[in-house]
Amino acid sequence: MIKRLLQLIPILLIITFLSFAMMRLAGSDAVLQKMENTGMVASQEVIDAARAELGLDKPFLTQYFVWLTDLLRGDMGTSYISNKDVFSTFLSKLPATLLLTVVSIGLTVVISIPLGILAAVKQNRLTDYLIRFCSFLGNSMPNFFVALLLMYFFAIRLELLPVISRELSFQSAVLPALTLAIAMSAKYLRQVRATVLDELSKDYVIGARARGIRFRSTLIKSVLRACLVTIITLLTLSIGSLLGGTAIVESIFMWDGVGKLAVDSINMRDYPMIQAYVMWMAIIYVCVNLITDLSYRVLDPRIRLGGVEA
Repeated sequence: MIKRLLQLIPILLIITFLSFAMMRLAGSDAVLQKMENTGMVASQEVIDAARAELGLDKPFLTQYFVWLTDLLRGDMGTSYISNKDVFSTFLSKLPATLLLTVVSIGLTVVISIPLGILAAVKQNRLTDYLIRFCSFLGNSMPNFFVALLLMYFFAIRLELLPVISRELSFQSAVLPALTLAIAMSAKYLRQVRATVLDELSKDYVIGARARGIRFRSTLIKSVLRACLVTIITLLTLSIGSLLGGTAIVESIFMWDGVGKLAVDSINMRDYPMIQAYVMWMAIIYVCVNLITDLSYRVLDPRIRLGGVEA
């Protein structure tokens, strides 16, 4: 575990450098963008003074090392647009993203795992064909189209849910979470089905049937346990992407989370806020991958025993 943690440090440093470089090489100026958004007309002297105040007149490497030094001290800087502390602003958006993540993952588990298992058990029957057809439809439709369909039927026609999210509540989270869950479930359903089918073809399942053991008992106690490694991998990767914020869905439903904050910051060229978002994404993904790898040793004794023998 210590070895893996030490390997993550250079990865995070490389990500910070690349993201910092790409933003500076994008060709846009944060000062000019801010003045355009506010309708200000300023002389070149005022623009130069504003750039000097933000430290944008310094060489690139100097800007990077100053930012990295402040980051290591726990200071993510101040927003170029709102002049508020970046870290506190970012934390204020996390509850909305966490709620959306929890609801989306819950819906994905409820939809994809039972349907994937059912499709595998009913292989090449009408039920299997119908589930795979629905999965194909879910994979074919982009998130923004699914969002508009759900908004039209559940919010406009049936008036069961709000069109846009006005508050941080479960009712407001249902539509954006369901939009994300449909896309994820359509993708993971087929992978769960393939994993269960592969496990059902193994000798121990055939032997259990020959000994008269109930199929349901074998499925629940042995097959599903063996498939947990794949299922956990899928879910943890989904958690990483959801915690990073799903920009399109959050923007459509006006969900005030991390993803919408990132889109607004990119439009305004708010470099400190964008950099904080990139760091959040990087940390989430490396931590999720680390937790996933460690969970393999708990879930699958073959991995744990293989490591000991090696």
